[in-house]
Amino acid sequence: MNENKIKILIVEDHMVARMGIAIIVENTPNFELVGQAQDGQEGVSLALHLKPDVILMDIGLPKIDGIEATRKIKEAKLNSSILMFTSRDSSDDIFAALRAGADGYIMKGSDEKTLKNAIEAVNQKAGWLDPQIARVVLSSINEQKENTQDKTKSLNNKYGLTKKELEVLSLIVDGLSNQEIAQKLVVSLSTTKAHVHSILQKLYLTDRTKAAITALKEGLV
Repeated sequence: MNENKIKILIVEDHMVARMGIAIIVENTPNFELVGQAQDGQEGVSLALHLKPDVILMDIGLPKIDGIEATRKIKEAKLNSSILMFTSRDSSDDIFAALRAGADGYIMKGSDEKTLKNAIEAVNQKAGWLDPQIARVVLSSINEQKENTQDKTKSLNNKYGLTKKELEVLSLIVDGLSNQEIAQKLVVSLSTTKAHVHSILQKLYLTDRTKAAITALKEGLV
């Protein structure tokens, strides 16, 4: 195996879909296909054995579904990043996958460039959320927004986020980079990075995408 390549495991029960993804991976110079699984149980076994950098995980899998497989892999404390690659776009599935530890969520039908970008992003621990999925999340949050004011106050106290950190978190949700946030708030880039680091620590998270999802899901912004 080439250590400079991103080692990828595909967990997908539909053979045609699995083969299509495999072709994309094999034809990408910095990717290396290390394994394929056709059900969740096999996916967990191969993940533990192969220790890939990135796992492309469907949700609707036989034996155990992709969400349970993700949970089992994350419980094993592997360094593998898991990118959910599925046609399911319900808020229940999205939140369940993220709670299980998924590092990104992309829809089947995404173009090849988007898939490659998503793989590279989760490999760098940057997280990835398909724009279509972001809209579903926002819609779900908005439906509950009228009943979240009291909850938001208690959550703010629970996490201990400062007013400035909540402001930065809101801009993260809007998709702004650290540089753009710094310009928006008229502060230095180092100050912005410090705020982002503090937010992630207080939310017990490791990347901006999950921070944005948590903020939306729990009504923090």
